[in-house]
Amino acid sequence: MTNTQNKIYKLVGTSILAAIIVVLQIVTTYFPTKPFSITLALIPIIIGAAVFDEYVGAILGGVFSIVVIIMCVIGADVGGAMVWNANPFLCILVCMLKGVVAGYVSGLLYRLIRKQNTIAATVVAGIAAPVVNTGIFLLGLSIFFRPILFAWAGDNDVIFYVLFMLTGLNFLVELGVNMVLAPVIVRILKALKVVK
Repeated sequence: MTNTQNKIYKLVGTSILAAIIVVLQIVTTYFPTKPFSITLALIPIIIGAAVFDEYVGAILGGVFSIVVIIMCVIGADVGGAMVWNANPFLCILVCMLKGVVAGYVSGLLYRLIRKQNTIAATVVAGIAAPVVNTGIFLLGLSIFFRPILFAWAGDNDVIFYVLFMLTGLNFLVELGVNMVLAPVIVRILKALKVVK
């Protein structure tokens, strides 16, 4: 492939993955999987980071973040709306940071590990994305939105609430889904000669 063809391939692939992210995030916001809500939009971010590079992962993480912010602004994400109403600037900062960094870190880890083992690289990237995304979200909540966090916790201990009620099962399911689906999809892409 020529340099121009590579750029077009990367642009088209990134655009397709971005569209998938938008659809997945909107669908999971309006039709959450009960009793927990899984962020399925991390899977195309991981795939983009693996197929292209960590910068594409960061761009796709940014697309995910923008959709999350829109859901907060329009009130589709009730908790996000509370955070938005408390401080829109900090809500944007936390949302953008968590998505962009999750995409970048998953892509960086994939690139560093893929020469040894593509599947291991994909699993690590699949672990990194939800860990970074959730970690930055919780850090942002605890630093900038403590009153909201305490309100959500109610009579519960805040640490117990964060670990077991706010993230707990939801995070574990999300982590498991990413660890299972991302390597399968990358393996298919590898078989189709999309990924080296």
